[in-house]
Amino acid sequence: MVEIDLRHEAVTVTDGWVDVCAFDDLVPDRGVCVLAGGRQVAVFRLSTGELYAVDNHDPFSGANVMSRGIVGSKGDVPKVASPMYKQTFDLRTGRSLDDPTVALPSYRVRARGGRIEIAVR
Repeated sequence: MVEIDLRHEAVTVTDGWVDVCAFDDLVPDRGVCVLAGGRQVAVFRLSTGELYAVDNHDPFSGANVMSRGIVGSKGDVPKVASPMYKQTFDLRTGRSLDDPTVALPSYRVRARGGRIEIAVR
């Protein structure tokens, strides 16, 4: 797993998008943690090529661990399971698949010029 710490790198913000890492830093079906807009964000590249970004903070355990979660699917819903207590979250929306009252913030993410960018709010 690759952990990327941007606290010591120059960050480029263009039109509300933050450049966070190289596309090649993302291993398919694994997550990385990046710093975007002052938040820890878990970024995932699925083996299908789809990109997702959700908050790295697990609301059930209180730990910043979502980037280390287990990627999979429930039907046609791409999901990540927290490595702490195994609650699962829809990668598209951040909603918990176990408790509809809980959700992770989700972020728009895109690949551009071999780089990954996150939309900051």
